[in-house]
Amino acid sequence: MQTGENEQALRKILDMTRLMSIIILMLHFYYYCYGAFRFWELTGAFGDKILVSVYKTGLFESFHISKLLALGLLAVSLLGAKGRKDEKMQFETAVYYLVSGLVFYFLSGLILFFGGAVLVCALLYMALTVLGFLLVLSGGTLLSRIIKERLAAGDIFNSENETFPQEERLLENEYSINLPASYYLKKKLRLSWINIINPFRGLLVLGSPGSGKSYFVIRHVITQHIAKGFSMFVYDFKYDDLSKIVYNTFEKYRHVYTVMPKCYFINFDTIMHRCNPLDPQSMEDITDASESARTILLGLNREWIKKQGDFFVESPINFLSAVIWYLRRYNNGEFCTLPHVIELMQADYDSLFTLLRTDKEIEVLINPFINAYLNDAMEQLEGQIASAKIAMARLSSPQLYYVLSGNDFTLDINNPLEPKIVCMGNNPQKIQIYGAVLSLYVNRLVKLVNKKGKLKSSLIFDEFPTIYLNNMDSLIATARSNKVATCLGIQDFSQLRKDYGREQADVIMNITGNIISGQVTGDTAKQLSERFGKIMQDRESISINSSDTSVSRSRQLEAAVPPSKISSLSSGEFAGMTADDPDCKIDLKMFHSQIVNDHEALRKEEEGYTEIPAVRKLDNAMIQQNYMQIKQDVQDIIYTEMERLFQDPALKHLIVKK
Repeated sequence: MQTGENEQALRKILDMTRLMSIIILMLHFYYYCYGAFRFWELTGAFGDKILVSVYKTGLFESFHISKLLALGLLAVSLLGAKGRKDEKMQFETAVYYLVSGLVFYFLSGLILFFGGAVLVCALLYMALTVLGFLLVLSGGTLLSRIIKERLAAGDIFNSENETFPQEERLLENEYSINLPASYYLKKKLRLSWINIINPFRGLLVLGSPGSGKSYFVIRHVITQHIAKGFSMFVYDFKYDDLSKIVYNTFEKYRHVYTVMPKCYFINFDTIMHRCNPLDPQSMEDITDASESARTILLGLNREWIKKQGDFFVESPINFLSAVIWYLRRYNNGEFCTLPHVIELMQADYDSLFTLLRTDKEIEVLINPFINAYLNDAMEQLEGQIASAKIAMARLSSPQLYYVLSGNDFTLDINNPLEPKIVCMGNNPQKIQIYGAVLSLYVNRLVKLVNKKGKLKSSLIFDEFPTIYLNNMDSLIATARSNKVATCLGIQDFSQLRKDYGREQADVIMNITGNIISGQVTGDTAKQLSERFGKIMQDRESISINSSDTSVSRSRQLEAAVPPSKISSLSSGEFAGMTADDPDCKIDLKMFHSQIVNDHEALRKEEEGYTEIPAVRKLDNAMIQQNYMQIKQDVQDIIYTEMERLFQDPALKHLIVKK
């Protein structure tokens, strides 16, 4: 670079210094090899006078003084050397030249000390010394060609530059979830904590299969909330992976509860407890029936989620709502169960419409169907009703009927007088059927839980998109004031979008306060990277020309965790962001770290787990008897009501006949 100095004058000074080095070396040869020069007749009076004058300066008092002085002047001349820069030039090559030159330069003097033929020794000595001198000169020149400022080749993925400070304090309160972690900051491993101090603002756990959602995050949410006395609901997609953790953790921490809760398990393959999701005591008005009908039908027909509002979607929902509410009102809800609803729906139109007409509250819902039937618009009627009947008929199973028709417990898990810990298991091989029923359970449970004056509760959903919960976004938005913590486990944002529709999926994603993400790809990784924000990173560029190297350094905002980094996270490695509280501010909300699990301790803990005890002894005959009893109940309802209408002249007009 141009610095203002006279470069030509500097270059002349360096050349003069190198010439002086050569002259001193030649005088050294002339003095110590004088016999050989005299034999060659290269001496003279004038040269001897100059040699005597130089000798008086003390230059030749020692053999090495002149050689060192010549080498020093050569080194000075090399300090200003500017060779053509070469990226391929290595420091080791220049050092090899320098070391070899110094060895030849100094060890050549041994030839003169060990003696021998004067001419041979002199020639050999001067040749080796000159060779050493030239090698040192070459090595120094090569050093000037090496690029001192190189781009960092060791950090090709920019990992070091993308590290940032993270929260290292343990911030704990009566609701918090605290996960120990470790992270790198400028090549140093540091310990940190992922502090979810306000779980009531929602926790979203993302990660592809095998990323460690359950093992590194969800299991700790379960154990820490039970240890802090939460009532709990757990949706266990692969029963009994999480249910066993829940049961054994509860047995360990029973003493922390003021009012002792009870553990309940819903499983359709191995029947445990029974629960009626359409419990008449919890259905206060017809809107509850309508919400239940919508949940069960959208759970059975996922493609309807995106078509809500269409005629052939809303009609089956209205029809099912009418049937549910009729049974809720009939005999004070004695037969208000989902199996009874399914069986009543299968009755012939004459009997079914007659029964439904007797209830004034559902008259508005049922009139369009009755008119279509009486006007012989059977094609329209079948389009409206058959889709509901066919979908609900898939639930006609003796085992499902048995679980859904009993009532071992109610779904108000955070009732201060009767808290509960409830686990509901699915079966990956029967997702569509079981998922729809479990969706109904969850829908009714959320209605009962999200109320004021209740205990703190935790709702945990593993593989959340496999069930359908309408208005999940409103639960997250309103549950904070009611001390309801929600944890949703999903594999990818596209999975949530496929099952819930784009609009509701976007809302769920955006209103969740706490996010912990393992390996995800595509749009999910891009969206998370944008949400995590940017950090100040160093940037460096090098410009090389024939005589100089220009280095430019700057700092600019870049993504803290770029999408490519999120797409390549290892199992147990998570990136995310936590939400804080007014009482506990967190400046370092963002994290990218490895959650630290004590694998050996967890393995021993799991080996010590006891199996969930059986609740009841059942045989196939008992299940079949319950199945047949439900069918008989419905026949009895139809027979009893029809008889009542036939015998009462004032009600005969309600009988539908075609």
